[in-house]
Amino acid sequence: MELLPSAEPVRLIEADGTAVPRRVLPGPTELRAAYRALVLGRRFEQQATALVKQGQLAVYPSAHGQEAAEVGAVLALRPTDWIFPTYRDSVALLTRGVDPVEILTLLRGEWHCGYDPYVHHAAPQCTPLATQAPHAVGLAFAAQARHEDTVALAFVGDGATSEGDFHEALNFAAVFHLPVVFFVQNNQYAISVPVSRQSVAPSFAHKAVGYGMPGVLVDGNDAAAVLSVVGEAARRAREGEGPTLVEAVTYRIDAHTNADDATRYRPDEEVAGWLSRDPVARLSAYLTNSGQLNVDVEAAIAAEAEDLAADLRTRLVAELPPPADELFAHVYHRPTQRLRDQAELLRAESEER
Repeated sequence: MELLPSAEPVRLIEADGTAVPRRVLPGPTELRAAYRALVLGRRFEQQATALVKQGQLAVYPSAHGQEAAEVGAVLALRPTDWIFPTYRDSVALLTRGVDPVEILTLLRGEWHCGYDPYVHHAAPQCTPLATQAPHAVGLAFAAQARHEDTVALAFVGDGATSEGDFHEALNFAAVFHLPVVFFVQNNQYAISVPVSRQSVAPSFAHKAVGYGMPGVLVDGNDAAAVLSVVGEAARRAREGEGPTLVEAVTYRIDAHTNADDATRYRPDEEVAGWLSRDPVARLSAYLTNSGQLNVDVEAAIAAEAEDLAADLRTRLVAELPPPADELFAHVYHRPTQRLRDQAELLRAESEER
């Protein structure tokens, strides 16, 4: 088993939309589905960012520029496989079929999770760095014990690779040969800390060697390459060959969140260079040049994206504040006496007003 990643990221489509020679690409149906998901994801990103500026969201961690990594990773899995997203992986949830309003409920500060994880096989978005990695490993451990045909994929940022939970998760998964894919989105910065200050390893994918699992480096702005690489990692996991560490090299075009000023730590020239590698434009150019995408289909997908944004605006703005007693819902399966006392105190105070 080859453990070391390639020196250069796996790439199937160049930045200008031309296919890399002697490479096998996913089929037309898969690529068109990826293009649709990219367009919807980009429009969702734009709308969510606008909603923050309008005061409808408390915060929004943008994934503009990273959409191909999230879309490709999710589409490479089966609907019955589980994903463990971070706070920046809203596009992954959208691709999984989660209602856009339910995705943004967390970022309005109303619920810790606005969707049913069991319906979508998607864990709640995780804000603490890397804590979702052991969760993914735990689910995979249970699936293996039950002889279930399930793969768990843990989304991880480059900053999270410096956390102890990340290393513990990789070690446990490797020792027990678990069906897990660790998917590191290397967007070059952990808030303002560049990759060079996180690690001096040749790549994050190289870290897999220390745990006895293969590491793969992939162009995270190439949806076709991500589909292919994560699909192979999922196949390995499903067939009992153990975990894989995949590093998707990409870039966060926008600031860390609306509370961040990215101009303080990265130059405009760097951002401009990555804009030329835009994942949506890349796949669009390839599909158009190969005759798999025409003007009518492109217009229909764009219109669908606008409908999604309009529906999101309407429903999110129209939502009433949640009832105060929801503070106590789903905290425990069986509420403690202290929690019941607090709920009763809130009800009594509300009646006095």
